[in-house]
Amino acid sequence: MWNVIKSVLAAFFGVQKESRRREDFTSGRVMPFIIAGVLMALVLVVLIAVVASLAAR
Repeated sequence: MWNVIKSVLAAFFGVQKESRRREDFTSGRVMPFIIAGVLMALVLVVLIAVVASLAAR
């Protein structure tokens, strides 16, 4: 699971190594990447909303 999280974070920042990307795509497991990506996107949206609400005070 830690490898999935590292891969998704690297993809979020656009610094994924080509060899790692190939390994991820050939693993045959797509659901862990989708779930981790959706969860991290939700965390990002909530974090932005919290920072914006704090800045608006």
